[in-house]
Amino acid sequence: MLDIKEVLETNEMVEKENLDVRTITLGISLLDCIDSDLNKLNENIYNKITRLARNLVATGDEIEREIGIPIVNRRISVTPIALVGGSACKSPEDFVTIAKTLDKAAHEVGINFIGGYSALVSKGMTTADRMLIESIPSALSQTEIVCSSVNVGSTKTGINMDAVKLLGEKMLELSELTKEEDSIGCAKLVIFCNAPDDNPFMAGAFHGVTEADAIINVGVSGPGVVLKALEKTKGKDFEYLCETIKKTSFKITRVGQLVAKRASKMLGVPFGIVDLSLAPTPAIGDSVADILKAIGLEHPGAPGTTAALALLNDQVKKGGLMASSYVGGLSGAFIPVSEDQGMIDAVEAGALTIEKLEAMTCVCSVGLDMIAIPGDTKATTISGIIADEMAIGMINQKTTAVRLIPVIGKGIGDTVTFGGLLGYAPIMPVNTFSCDEFVNRAGRIPAPVHSFKN
Repeated sequence: MLDIKEVLETNEMVEKENLDVRTITLGISLLDCIDSDLNKLNENIYNKITRLARNLVATGDEIEREIGIPIVNRRISVTPIALVGGSACKSPEDFVTIAKTLDKAAHEVGINFIGGYSALVSKGMTTADRMLIESIPSALSQTEIVCSSVNVGSTKTGINMDAVKLLGEKMLELSELTKEEDSIGCAKLVIFCNAPDDNPFMAGAFHGVTEADAIINVGVSGPGVVLKALEKTKGKDFEYLCETIKKTSFKITRVGQLVAKRASKMLGVPFGIVDLSLAPTPAIGDSVADILKAIGLEHPGAPGTTAALALLNDQVKKGGLMASSYVGGLSGAFIPVSEDQGMIDAVEAGALTIEKLEAMTCVCSVGLDMIAIPGDTKATTISGIIADEMAIGMINQKTTAVRLIPVIGKGIGDTVTFGGLLGYAPIMPVNTFSCDEFVNRAGRIPAPVHSFKN
């Protein structure tokens, strides 16, 4: 339980430092919805989602009023649809009908996003997996709040380069289909290595097959709180800096634990995990980049950036793990470009490049996130970037991800505006030297030697 001192500190964090619960995510298993008849499958999916999630939004609203902590999003994640639709779907178009059902159900219960239009293909693709991936451009361009992810690699299985190649092509198709909206469809597609089963954050959330029938996962976020705490560390040594971050992370995670347990009780759904990722927004003072600057960098991208981010990520995890017995998901620092004003400033100043961001992902939560690139970038180049990021995750036994947005009709020097939490971004240059021959090799990159631990 929170004591009175913690309550007062929490009120201060909410009112002055942008503390919020970024999301309550209800995970729903659709395995019992499987049917060989496509119409019946869609009916089962719609009925189960609307039944279990009918009170999700109202619950979030009540918790906000009760304890005074903003809850920004209410979301749903479902079992990877490639598994659910395999029996009924005979074509990519059949899978698109499921995406539309998910969209309809999500709108019916009033949530912000629904994730799980997904496939797990780190070692190989079934016929259903391939059809789902083929359907992604149509599915995401014809729905509004459906999110998609594909896990193409893992430390245990290696990297499925056939899937990596295919996704580079599909990403460009999706960009083209949503070009009237600055190719925003790609903001709803994430490519993973070592994807967790319990991630509450979009666009990569899905309800893993290891999970219960339904589960509540909560994602907290407090870059502004950490930034405020770091004001008193100026000129102090690393021990003092680390202790400050760790203690602040503890307080943030306790808030998430409180909300998660309350939501679990009200909905009658088991509590899963608290994800304590530092997730920025375009709002001033709600920036991971500004935290790095407070640690001592002129801009993210300056020498020392990777070390500073490693320190931040580690201390956030250490503090959070003491605050909750069930920390999971991604739990670290997100470094999306478009969603973080400090990252945008660093790109515009010339301090931050895709190559530096790639290096930073070796030590943080996810990967190359919400990066706008020229719309004329080749599919093989995109696949090469994906493969590089997957290799970091595979070798380092961590989750990495790619969410690139090739913006059709725009190039270096242009800016793209997505609005809301997605913010805006300058178009970043990519290395245009060819990797065609590498990407066009069939098969998979084997798992690393240190994966053999049995």
